[in-house]
Amino acid sequence: MDKKVLVVDDEQSILTLLQYNLEQAGYKVVTAMDGEEGIKAAAEEKPDLMILDLMLPKLDGIEVCKQLRQQKIMVPILMLTAKDDEFDKVLGLELGADDYMTKPFSPREVLARVKAILRRAQAQPETAEDALEDESQIKIGDLKILPDFYEAYFMGELLELTPKEFELLLYLAKNKGRVLTRDQLLRAVWNYDFAGDTRIVDVHISHLREKVEQNTKKPSYIKTIRGLGYKLEEPKGE
Repeated sequence: MDKKVLVVDDEQSILTLLQYNLEQAGYKVVTAMDGEEGIKAAAEEKPDLMILDLMLPKLDGIEVCKQLRQQKIMVPILMLTAKDDEFDKVLGLELGADDYMTKPFSPREVLARVKAILRRAQAQPETAEDALEDESQIKIGDLKILPDFYEAYFMGELLELTPKEFELLLYLAKNKGRVLTRDQLLRAVWNYDFAGDTRIVDVHISHLREKVEQNTKKPSYIKTIRGLGYKLEEPKGE
């Protein structure tokens, strides 16, 4: 089944450009021209990915991100910003965007980003209950990760993770006990260089700790290795 992309932008020329190139690449495309319409389309159309402009009528891109995540709509989001926009990329990523691009951009670059974001996305069954004992699962203490189902559980509860949070958690788990630098994590999880802005890693680590640590001040799973980076390890006493 073709992947569906929702494009939200108030410039008709941008919508037309993106729609044409995405459709040529085999994607089904849905469009919206303001923030409220974008939220409605995300809920009704259930797209596989959303390309979201920062500056929109009614609700801006940051508010759209915030409301989608509050509604537990975890669609991956590629944020578009103009070069002269006042935009803190870390704030956008904190609120649930997975990536961002500045205008003007080339259609080829957009398609590359879209492909990278969707790369690990696979058709998933309604439930992963039958796979809880699957061989591909990773168990670390009370944390259980099901890579084939893009799901993670902590103390038996399904975690609500953004795609990037899941990928970061999975990469840490696959390298259990290894110290990973922020630059290593940027390359492995984001697939390209964020110009050394390692705050993006710190933000996502903070979000993960809120979900898998009983005491974020004294983490048992995701440890900070001062001056180096992070590592995921078995909690002591397990």
